[in-house]
Amino acid sequence: MKYTYKTLTSANVPLLKTLLRVFGEAFEEMDTYQSAVPGEGYLRDLLGKEYFIALVALDGDAVVGGLAAYELQKFEQARKELYIYDLAVLAGHRRKGIATNLIRALQVWPKCVAST
Repeated sequence: MKYTYKTLTSANVPLLKTLLRVFGEAFEEMDTYQSAVPGEGYLRDLLGKEYFIALVALDGDAVVGGLAAYELQKFEQARKELYIYDLAVLAGHRRKGIATNLIRALQVWPKCVAST
């Protein structure tokens, strides 16, 4: 299978909503990820923030995995670090290098456009 990886922008709210469903299914916590999904405006605004990163793994047009990360400014030194908040791959697509490739894509963020 060939997977592609995409950095979500404010134009990709539908993909972020799908990623929330993927997280719910992968973590078996649908209520956590689906009971109070924020509205379009909130998600568009979040995707436009410089400190929020959302990456998805696609099998064709289907979101099969992804991650959400935050860039944090540190206080002990003038530097920033990326923190992965959520990372998941649907069960049928696991053990195919998707999570590894999502992390690799994050390492070259914000220029994430890759395929495997």
